[in-house]
Amino acid sequence: MTRCALVVTTYERPDALARVLESVATQSRPPDELAIADDGSGATTGEVVHRYAASVNYPVRHAWQPHQGFRAGRARNVAIAGCTSDFVILVDGDMLLHPRFVLDHLALARPDYYSQGVRIPLDEAATRRALEPGSPLPTWLDRGQGFLRRSYAWRQPSLARALRGAANRIVAVKACNQGFWREDLVAVNGFDESMTGWGAEDKELCARLENAGVRRQTLLWAAPAWHLHHPRAPRTSAEANRRQWRETVRSGRTRCEAGLDGHAPR
Repeated sequence: MTRCALVVTTYERPDALARVLESVATQSRPPDELAIADDGSGATTGEVVHRYAASVNYPVRHAWQPHQGFRAGRARNVAIAGCTSDFVILVDGDMLLHPRFVLDHLALARPDYYSQGVRIPLDEAATRRALEPGSPLPTWLDRGQGFLRRSYAWRQPSLARALRGAANRIVAVKACNQGFWREDLVAVNGFDESMTGWGAEDKELCARLENAGVRRQTLLWAAPAWHLHHPRAPRTSAEANRRQWRETVRSGRTRCEAGLDGHAPR
């Protein structure tokens, strides 16, 4: 049986993380291990993680790094380095997961592919409702979701399997919902830690994977997750990061220098 690690990226949003972990607790197929990739949050986030760890029977690790600006790629590398499972699912700490989220990722995983999942954005009012402890997950009928993307909640795994190649054309690469074979991440050395600030570190990683022969499949109408609203992150590094991503595509490089191998598992 394929062992699965769920990696949740977070920074100073403990209320959202608590709700995300509530959705992890309802998974029909739980992860075999959970790692919180924390980009330097304070003590309240640590308390959320500690309470959750005490409530489940699989390992939960708080992979914390000091906050020195936006370093999501490094935070994910630190978390992934300590995981031992065959398959790694990445989500952001503001993504509420469908109860069959992990099950879908594993059912549709296949060798030599990475999986790109979908997100259903919630507006501010829908986010306030979703953040209430114990509130039900949204459905495609609820208000506060984009008209097209609300259809992603219509979970149809057999249709997702049939369309996982064609769907690449309509869903962008985003690390908020992705699945990888761990050996593929190790081969390309994970996220490039020279890319700091918001933007394109996920696309650059996937470009190196594709340069190495790992193809993309998109899970449209499977493994849905709802994205809680938040203010836009500063875009000051976005163009420089996009240039680095484009250069990776142009050069065909498959491995970064500053990456996963810089973090020995503990």
